[in-house]
Amino acid sequence: MEEPKVDEKRESPLYVQTSLAAAMTMGMIPGRFFRDAKLYCINLLLTYDEGCVGRCAYCGLSRSRETGEFWEEKSFIRVEWPTVALDEVISRVGSGVCSHVERVCVSMVTDRRARMNTLTVVGRLHKEVDLISALITPTIVNKEWLCELKRAGADMVGVAIDAATPELFERLRGRGVEGPHRWDKYWRTVQEAVEVFGKNRVGVHLIVGLGETEEEMVRAIQQAHNMGAKTHLFSFFPEEKSPMENHPQPPIGKYRRIQLARYLINHRITSAEEMKFDQEGRIRNYGVDEGKLNKVIDSGLPFMTSGCPGKTLEDACNRPFANCTPYQAYMGELRNYPFPPNEEDVKIIRRQLYDYSNMSNSPKEMGSPGL
Repeated sequence: MEEPKVDEKRESPLYVQTSLAAAMTMGMIPGRFFRDAKLYCINLLLTYDEGCVGRCAYCGLSRSRETGEFWEEKSFIRVEWPTVALDEVISRVGSGVCSHVERVCVSMVTDRRARMNTLTVVGRLHKEVDLISALITPTIVNKEWLCELKRAGADMVGVAIDAATPELFERLRGRGVEGPHRWDKYWRTVQEAVEVFGKNRVGVHLIVGLGETEEEMVRAIQQAHNMGAKTHLFSFFPEEKSPMENHPQPPIGKYRRIQLARYLINHRITSAEEMKFDQEGRIRNYGVDEGKLNKVIDSGLPFMTSGCPGKTLEDACNRPFANCTPYQAYMGELRNYPFPPNEEDVKIIRRQLYDYSNMSNSPKEMGSPGL
């Protein structure tokens, strides 16, 4: 990786952070993925010395996370995000060193400078990359800016709403943590983004395991679908020294059932209204013919990572092992499969789907972080 010039600030738009998986894929860092998975989307994150002003209780980038580290040394999703020159990223992507990559995603942080810098980074990348997503921060943008983002070269937008209910959002991202984000603003931005980019060109990120019921998450997925947006699921994993560092992962059964529900809703096979839930809000019936449901499960597709599409892939942003440790993956708890599950994987998934035990594994007992 290129060394910065003396006294040069390692900030956006000249510099970005990139995920460890992306750094490996671009040949910046040595390494390989479990089961020879491949990353098909280069993830980039804007970076500033002051960091993100958000205080989200579960996030590794949060101001509420006390690590004693400089901003660029903080981990995000439990792994390092090395800071690299944007020029180097563009050079490596354009050189063909990672020719299998089908998309680049540029993620904002909550900093006013990110509005203009995102447009700059997207515009420069667009000279080498056809498909560019932008994971945006609704708190600091408006509909006019979304139009500028599209003109700069982004073809898709992501909005990380994360929490499934307004109460959880307020407690974990808004006034409950003295944070700047507001539920209504985030959903309004989803609607505006659909109007600007088009139906199914907007992705809503949701994190399972923040305290919601399965029914509440399914209804949030349905809400996004009704607005013309896809949903992309993440399984909560505690960030060390964050306010939620001792909060458990969601039970694997809960996550599998919501994955299946998301797939069925996004593919118009069923809806939240047709599903049946028990007194604890757990899914008991998907409102789908048993034969059709078994065919969907056997395909393994609902349990793959959900993300923006590529030129040939339905989900190019496959984030290998971002939701679990390698040991968990080895033990059959690969939360989001970055490749099609094989026959043995599907057998394990089937057992997990019908596990209503509410048992959660402690990540601290399940090995080192993933990629």
